[in-house]
Amino acid sequence: MPQDEQDKKIVPETEGTPVPAYDHPGGAEIHGHYEDPHAYDPHANETALVTQPPPIAPPPPPPTPPPADPEDEDDDGMLRMSFLDHLEELRSRLIKAVVGLVVAYVGCLIFAGKLWEIVSEPAAAALRAIGAAPDLAQLEPMDAFLVVYFKLPLLAALFIASPWILWQVWAFVAPGLYKKERNMAAPFVLSTAGLFIAGGCFAYFVAFRFGLAFLLGIGMNFGETTGAKIKPVVSIVSYFDLFVNVMLGIGVTFELPVLIFFLTMLRVVTPGFLIEHSRYAILAITIIAAFITPTPDVVNLLIFAIPMILLYFVGIFAGYLLVLSREGKRFPWHILAIIVTVIALIAAAVGYIMISYFAYKLVNYWPFIVK
Repeated sequence: MPQDEQDKKIVPETEGTPVPAYDHPGGAEIHGHYEDPHAYDPHANETALVTQPPPIAPPPPPPTPPPADPEDEDDDGMLRMSFLDHLEELRSRLIKAVVGLVVAYVGCLIFAGKLWEIVSEPAAAALRAIGAAPDLAQLEPMDAFLVVYFKLPLLAALFIASPWILWQVWAFVAPGLYKKERNMAAPFVLSTAGLFIAGGCFAYFVAFRFGLAFLLGIGMNFGETTGAKIKPVVSIVSYFDLFVNVMLGIGVTFELPVLIFFLTMLRVVTPGFLIEHSRYAILAITIIAAFITPTPDVVNLLIFAIPMILLYFVGIFAGYLLVLSREGKRFPWHILAIIVTVIALIAAAVGYIMISYFAYKLVNYWPFIVK
């Protein structure tokens, strides 16, 4: 191509002539045109406004999650069982509880004679106190066999095997609890079984003796007043039925602190609510004691009601400890230990003075120290 035509291809740099866009970088130099990058372009701002994307606002910070509940963290540790699995677990626990009860029953059956001596001792003491023969009557041929070799060992086995039975109850419930709650197995079994046994001991050494002496004394006092002779004849069956009712009734009522503790744990009640409405609770406890008491006199009513009222406040104290644990606080146990120690020392000193200087003696029934 002639040189003249090639020169015509070069774009002349004239004022006001738009500069064509080139795809090749540095194309202006190649085709004979040099663009100054620092040259002023009146349309540069407009082009930048049109082509530059708007600034993107930073995303908002994610919401702060609520504080994790330790119990929710343990939710994955809870066992998942189907309905049939629950039934199988219930069957297994029932069988184990019955086996434990049978083993305790066989052991008590070996000592059935000694157990009957212990059970019949309150009746003998009450009959001697009113001047009657300390004997119980057998009205039916099978009465002695059923009471001494079946009912009595079964009752004793129920108290002895109560820790094992309660452990099976807890083992059945535990898979549905949180890990923190499952750690309460030992306190639950020990406290529940201990209170049940303590209730039986209170019934045997205190409540049952007072009630029996009162009931047997009614006929004697009536005979002295009217001149009619009433000879007390107590059958084995009626005596043992009364014994069972009092023992089991008081043993169950002694579980009141455990009931209050679990109601507090489930947030059904609070210690403050129970203290605020304690007067209504005392009234309800008195009414319940009136039904449980085998005698209509006020003394026996108080013997039943006062321990139940004390147990009510023990349950409130246990619930208060639970609330402190939830709030991360500690109870001043050292102060309580000092108070209990002082009270025990004062009681021991009073008992020593009464025995040493006032001719009192210790006995195995309430009030345990008599003159």
